[in-house]
Amino acid sequence: MLYVVATPIGNLGDITLRALETLRKVSVIACEDTRETLKLLRHYDLGKKELIGYHNFNERQASEKILARLEQGEEIALVSDAGTPALSDPGFYLVRAAFERGIKVVPIVGASALTAAISVCPLPVNRFYFEGFLPHKKGRQSRLRFLASQSLEAIIFYESPHRLLRLLEELQTYFGDARAMVARELTKLHEEIVVGTLSELKATFSSKKILGELVVVLSPIKPSEHSHDSSTNEEDEHSYTDY
Repeated sequence: MLYVVATPIGNLGDITLRALETLRKVSVIACEDTRETLKLLRHYDLGKKELIGYHNFNERQASEKILARLEQGEEIALVSDAGTPALSDPGFYLVRAAFERGIKVVPIVGASALTAAISVCPLPVNRFYFEGFLPHKKGRQSRLRFLASQSLEAIIFYESPHRLLRLLEELQTYFGDARAMVARELTKLHEEIVVGTLSELKATFSSKKILGELVVVLSPIKPSEHSHDSSTNEEDEHSYTDY
């Protein structure tokens, strides 16, 4: 049996009782970074475990070893450094292969930066498109052009601190001065949530050192919002207030 276990995204208190129970009972944990998993095990006194490195650079090779042990009847937990595995983190290849081989896969739900950001977002997010991390180089602009061509209520990106200003600039190029939310260091001591237009967000984050992982929620401007008609602008502003 393969357990896909969500771990805290920052605050170590954000872990479920079921996740603790699962990590305590298994003897083997496949993890993105053994050092991060060791911190969690020690914090909750979960005992000594065999830790198998499972990350983006060895996913296929490590999966074969893990699958062989699962087929022998072992119970193994899969965790990422933070949040839910397979969601912009390693895990999909192993989960798919386990299903193909008839191995039972059990989700142990919990923290996710995606759902944490959505829960506090004051922009419309009833229907959203999760993009995650954009390609760093090749294909980045084509992805942004594709997203801009769609009729989407909200688009959610993950981004690292040293690329945030670049992302905000690119979003303004493709979506105009749309409204967005930047959530930084969610659940941690220096948690910060900032909402504004893309130009306002660029000004805010240009004047400070940016640290920590980020979630950016973009609310694309609708065609009618580009109108210079004052009555249309008032209606659009009112719709934000009502929401």
